Amino acid sequence: MSSEFSDEFTRGPMPARLAVGVVSAGRVGTALGQALSRAGHVVTACTAVSDASIARAARRLPDARILPPPDVATTSDLLVLAVPDTELPGLVRGLAACDSVRPGTIVLHTSGAHGIAILEPLTSAGARPLAVHPAMTFIGTDEDTARLPNACFGITAADPLGYAIGQGLVLEVGGEPVAVSEEDRALYHAALAHGANHLVTLVADAVAALRDALRGNELLGQEIVGDDPRGLPERVIAPLLSAALDNVLRHGRGALTGPVARDDAETVARHLAALAETDPRIAESYRTLALRTAQTAGAGAEMFDVLEGGRS
Repeated sequence: MSSEFSDEFTRGPMPARLAVGVVSAGRVGTALGQALSRAGHVVTACTAVSDASIARAARRLPDARILPPPDVATTSDLLVLAVPDTELPGLVRGLAACDSVRPGTIVLHTSGAHGIAILEPLTSAGARPLAVHPAMTFIGTDEDTARLPNACFGITAADPLGYAIGQGLVLEVGGEPVAVSEEDRALYHAALAHGANHLVTLVADAVAALRDALRGNELLGQEIVGDDPRGLPERVIAPLLSAALDNVLRHGRGALTGPVARDDAETVARHLAALAETDPRIAESYRTLALRTAQTAGAGAEMFDVLEGGRS
């Protein structure tokens, strides 16, 4: 980004108080709506269909009327489209078809996978398009809103004024705005999904294997290892995971430790055999990640023989 473009961001006006409509009252929509409300905007309407979303809207957006999407759009200066990626194209086409978005309305979607091109039917009708994606995971509680001030938001806009509006909204909720070009949106989202979503799978698999290793070996007076989360296996691995995450974020690949980094092929082979007895799917996940680690660490030929099936 050029310095001139960056300066345009900095000089951009903070948004005026806006009437905000949210489609829909899911985890992301209610968190962002609640944060915008706390920043002084007014969430006037939202959509909610399921019992869970209706209850969530009542709790987190108490002043918002529950209306169909076209009616939410007509009441909004800022229309937040916080629906799953697969539902966004149909929603945009439907709103455009019923001509419910007034010219000049800021239409902001929260999808990480899409930029502003997907909003073209509404842009053509005079809306100002924004893609503003909070790089955060959401669980559907007030904790989501509390996490937003520590999150970065990937912004894609059509012009410098659009970026300034997006930047202003993100700053108002306490987040850090980050510009993402339209053509880089897929790569941006892939990086986040690879890190966050696959981390959940990785940790869940590690905990499952650790649970099998610890079960039946409890010390006298020690908690019995069960299947519920937040138990002994999680407590064993949590400090290690926290330290590893902190180290890689501060030191990059230099934080790598363990048998692959030490080029200890014999230990890795034993790991694969033990994991295969517990769950072959976890063993294959280990093999795939260890192979990528070996490539990064510049491991020797024996390590690749083990990981590529030469040994078991």
